[in-house]
Amino acid sequence: MFVNEWFLTSAERGNPATRLDRRRGDGLAWSTGNDVRPLIHGATYFDELAAGVGELGAGDLLLFTDWRGDPDQRLREHGPQVAQVLCEAAKRGVRVAGLIWRSHLDKLAFSAEENRHLGDDIEAVGGECLLDMRVRPGGSHHMKLAVLRHRDHPERDRAFVGGIDLCHSRRDDHRHFGDPQKQPMADVYGSRPPWHDVQAMIAGPAVADVETVFRERWEDPAPLTRNPVHRIMDLLGHEDCKADPLPPQAADPPPCGTMAVQLLRTYPFKRPGYDFAPDGERSIARGYSKAIAQARSLIYLEDQYLWSTDVAEVLARALRANSGLHLIAVIPRFPDQDGRFSKPPNLIGRADAMRLLREAGGDRVAIYALENEQGTPIYVHAKACVVDDTWATIGSDNLNRRSWTHDSELTCAILDEAAGDVGQADEGVTGEGAGTGPGAGFATRLRQALAHEHLGGEPGTEAVSQAEMFGLFRQFAARLDAWHDQGRTGRRPPGRLRGYPDLDLSARTRAWASIPYRLIYDPDGRPAALRRAGAF
Repeated sequence: MFVNEWFLTSAERGNPATRLDRRRGDGLAWSTGNDVRPLIHGATYFDELAAGVGELGAGDLLLFTDWRGDPDQRLREHGPQVAQVLCEAAKRGVRVAGLIWRSHLDKLAFSAEENRHLGDDIEAVGGECLLDMRVRPGGSHHMKLAVLRHRDHPERDRAFVGGIDLCHSRRDDHRHFGDPQKQPMADVYGSRPPWHDVQAMIAGPAVADVETVFRERWEDPAPLTRNPVHRIMDLLGHEDCKADPLPPQAADPPPCGTMAVQLLRTYPFKRPGYDFAPDGERSIARGYSKAIAQARSLIYLEDQYLWSTDVAEVLARALRANSGLHLIAVIPRFPDQDGRFSKPPNLIGRADAMRLLREAGGDRVAIYALENEQGTPIYVHAKACVVDDTWATIGSDNLNRRSWTHDSELTCAILDEAAGDVGQADEGVTGEGAGTGPGAGFATRLRQALAHEHLGGEPGTEAVSQAEMFGLFRQFAARLDAWHDQGRTGRRPPGRLRGYPDLDLSARTRAWASIPYRLIYDPDGRPAALRRAGAF
């Protein structure tokens, strides 16, 4: 397997201003010798994060970015809380630095107040947490990363990349009973919305790559906000508006595994541009496009949205080109908000994407939703992809135009260079129900662990092949759908998979909902020339 057949070269990334691809001097746009463990479920990630931060001491470094941060969110059932963990680290002499999206007003269902309070808590004990609004109008900082560097023990360095925020609703586990600390969601998700998510824990040289992504944003000379009202409020409130220098970046952690890791990003085109991406960066879109074009067997996706025909066309093109290619997508059955004016724009892009995929692949395309054993829908917030059991990603990006062009995003692409070796360890996947057979590489282990969970942990589903998985998903979903159709009489069939129905929106709904969908829900952050060309 040649890594450059799947990963982007520096030229293909298309952002020569970034330090990411030139800081080692080897000319490679990725690192090797890494170990990556998928942390399935928010509870699994939070436990690892709390343990890792708890081991940091004086002179060590803790860096993080987030879309939303709730200071009172418990990382374990009985604590500690997010603010407590971060503040105690700062008190021990750990250099704590964070960037959180400043966000919009809470009355628009975003998170300005929570983010501000978390920042205040950290600043009060000597850490530094800045509210970052250096975004394109209507955009957000959507990256969710954490970097833990040990001054005297670099072999213990870790980085976390994925879709899990340090906030309410995220601490669910394999039972999917939901987080007791919930955020407001559509009524269909109940009083404790079940939540499915994935984060990657990285060890090895790629930790320093994640740190570089943070440092580029931290050292951006542009003001944190250009909004004059914000600037006056910050001045009056004595808000920290300038990043203090970080200590020099340490050498890369030592190699510790067999995995090549490439960090892919989205930054929008804006004026003035980012110092480290003056024309933006769309390497997530380019990385997916390159990998998906090589798919021959199975593309497996878990995604919060899966909308936008611009993105769906990348998948549809591969389906049309390869008659043996299958696609499985696991997405939420219902939007997270069910307001009269918010729900239709959430559905219109998905309806068009699903139509395009089914036209291209016919019965080779299968789209599913999830529910827990009580019949409550599970909100799928994961952003993960596996292509032909070879190329895999875990990140913050969704399969929509906003994530591929408009907001700041970060995803971790993984190739396991030892995949297929006899006796390859199967303990890389963390979470209830995880496990595979000998010889499986990272991508295979990730796919099988997720499949095993969605099939209800049924015996014999621990190590399904790509071919078996497509049929098993269809079989399990059909049985559960039939049970619901028959009034839920008798014993509930195993598994969590439900078929996803075709979406039928009236012409009148389409006429009005398409406007907020394109302008607000799924905007385009590309330069005009790329928009016209339909390219990334």
